[in-house]
Amino acid sequence: MKTTVLTLALLVVTTLSFAQEEETSKSNIQTYTPSKLLNKGEWDIKWFNNLYTETKSRFDGVKADKPRETYFTSTLDVFTGISNSNRFNVGLLLEFRSNAIGGRDALDVFKFDGESGSARSGLTSFAPAVKFNPIKSVSNFTIQSAFHIPLVDNEVDNGVFLDQKGFIFQNRFFYDYTFDSGKWQIFSELNTEYNFGKEEDSFANNSLGLTPGVFLSYFPSDDFTVLALAQHFQRLDFGNDFTQNYTALGGGAKYQINDVLNVEALYTNFVRGDNTGLGQTFNIGLRALFK
Repeated sequence: MKTTVLTLALLVVTTLSFAQEEETSKSNIQTYTPSKLLNKGEWDIKWFNNLYTETKSRFDGVKADKPRETYFTSTLDVFTGISNSNRFNVGLLLEFRSNAIGGRDALDVFKFDGESGSARSGLTSFAPAVKFNPIKSVSNFTIQSAFHIPLVDNEVDNGVFLDQKGFIFQNRFFYDYTFDSGKWQIFSELNTEYNFGKEEDSFANNSLGLTPGVFLSYFPSDDFTVLALAQHFQRLDFGNDFTQNYTALGGGAKYQINDVLNVEALYTNFVRGDNTGLGQTFNIGLRALFK
């Protein structure tokens, strides 16, 4: 009898040990989705770069060709966990932009030359942010709230747009689900942005932007994933007489370099829209997670 009990106890301990080893062997790209909150003392630093370029647009129902315009956005997001319950994070978001218009080459945004009438660049906004889990029983549902403060003096200077001159109250709702096989994961997001300020300062002030998105990931291995995505943007008029919408489809990949760093690359194409450019984006990001 004692031998049987000892054997069963050893079997349980061994099973739990293997289960724990399997769980901890999962990479950060599998475990730390945007829905995942940080433990107290952990740090998450993400540097993400987006290059959007367009040679077509559609305004008032008319699609037309146009001289190339390119908009480069580089964001740095820093978050840390501060609660023992693992349900509350704080962070800071910084945004830098470089834009080139008038038919200039797409890569001219990296010259940062500020050529009058065709280019502008600079740090354009910062935002204190919080991230929290509102429902304890649904740990993979989180909300990120941020208040974006503009740093630009003029939205448009010498005919070149840099960034919105207005305040943005942003709320992003995250949810993810991993299928039983562990090979597939679906992530969904609803981004809401309320833009406010003097109406003459920005085309976007006194409007609400809604951006739902769905990402489907497949993991050939723990350290690598490929994904497909679909996003839609809808700007609602709250008194500025300007509405806008577009739909983008794309895909990409993520790779876990080591225990701290992972890299991602994404591509999207604006397949339709109204009162907007119809271009494409090329994105690359680097993320460091300190546990």
